[in-house]
Amino acid sequence: MVLTHVQSDEAAASAAVFASRYVQEPVPSYELGEKSISKDAAYQIIHDELLLDGSPRLNLASFVTTWMEPECDRLILEGMNKNYADMDEYPVTTELQNRCVNIIARLFNAPLGTGETAVGVGTVGSSEAIMLAGLAFKRRWQNRRKTEGKPYDKPNIVTGANVQVCWEKFARYFEVELKEVKLSQGCYVMDPDKAVELVDENTICVAAILGSTLTGEFEDVKRLNDLLAAKNKRTRWDTPIHVDAASGGFIAPFLYPELEWDFRLPLVKSINVSGHKYGLVYPGIGWVVWRNKEDLPDELIFHINYLGADQPTFTLNFSKGSSQIIAQYYQFLRLGFEGYKNVMENCMESARTLREGLQRMGRFDIISKDDGVPLVAFMFRGGARDGSLAFKLSANLRRFGWIVPAYTMPANLEHMTVLRVVVREDFGRPLAERFLSHVRMALTELDLAGKGPVPKMRLTIELGPARTADEEASVRVVKREAVSGHRSVSLVTGKTKGVC
Repeated sequence: MVLTHVQSDEAAASAAVFASRYVQEPVPSYELGEKSISKDAAYQIIHDELLLDGSPRLNLASFVTTWMEPECDRLILEGMNKNYADMDEYPVTTELQNRCVNIIARLFNAPLGTGETAVGVGTVGSSEAIMLAGLAFKRRWQNRRKTEGKPYDKPNIVTGANVQVCWEKFARYFEVELKEVKLSQGCYVMDPDKAVELVDENTICVAAILGSTLTGEFEDVKRLNDLLAAKNKRTRWDTPIHVDAASGGFIAPFLYPELEWDFRLPLVKSINVSGHKYGLVYPGIGWVVWRNKEDLPDELIFHINYLGADQPTFTLNFSKGSSQIIAQYYQFLRLGFEGYKNVMENCMESARTLREGLQRMGRFDIISKDDGVPLVAFMFRGGARDGSLAFKLSANLRRFGWIVPAYTMPANLEHMTVLRVVVREDFGRPLAERFLSHVRMALTELDLAGKGPVPKMRLTIELGPARTADEEASVRVVKREAVSGHRSVSLVTGKTKGVC
């Protein structure tokens, strides 16, 4: 016997989300609703709210990947229900992570023999990777100091003032003093000479940045290594280097293969890199690799067996998704060295288009370098006198959908207010040219706003051969609103934190 259910007219009408009661009732925000709602309504309500978010593709503030191939999107969906912590249950996913670690270590010239396995781990992002590397340095330093019978309660790290906020978090969370090298006019990264001067017997490592968040510039790791090696020899210390290559680690090997910044330098003991930046994977995935097994103290590695076989683990968190690890291996397999090189060259070409277009406007000074991360950091000429212009331009560009950060530089350079455009894989020449046209329009509005009343606009509205009194009134309202809209500029002032 076939059973059928005939839907009533009332039920059929309510099946349409915007004909239902759900879109008229207050949405539960801070406490759980009493009743369930339909899956279609739940999806539509949240979907509609998210329309008010900025567009990821137009977010020029972020280094984080916003586009991947549909084939990889499918793999990500297929792997979403796998907990990477369950290594025994998902051995293939574990193998993919091991492959990624070895690919990255060899890309960074780790001293590995044929068939030798690299030491490293996948993380949620470079922040976790930096925490793990910092903990390894702290524990190695403490162990050495204990062996020598010396105090081990006042560790410090030497960095530039341009480091990303995650270094400040590490220092505060794990009670390590952060000794920062101040920046100076024209030098927006850590000076290796000044960094080595700050090194003392309590320094657990010097952190060098390959791709400053502020300007994209690479720090001189080679000079830092040479200066530090000389100081170590003179003092009999053993101060190592960590390279924070969150942004530049997937750029330098392809665009600057001769640049010595990685494990080719003997004092570089660990490197972190963000797979979700120029590793071309959605957030969040990061990696940290060590030069040798001896650089990662055994006591930091935990072994568990309640999920099956013995599983070593060295992470701050435990459970995490497998999708980004799978996606990272997809990109390595799909692109290879040639593909990554092509992507990075295209990003640099788009950055060059932006740089030249901004220079032609004659309004800006470019403070980023031609080499480094593909971004353009710029400021208004005479910006020291009126830094608010940068914040106003940033606000004006949001009206076109562009998210461009404006921020003040760190200590000693607070008078500088900078705008920064990060060029990612999905920001090609057509978008770059459109962005430049919008910058010109935004500048025109700023100029008009600064000169007082805007000249009257000629507005032609066709309402037919004859207008009634009401129609004439409507025309006046439209004219008034048009002029008002043309003159309105959202002004945002204050300091923004340049994070990625």
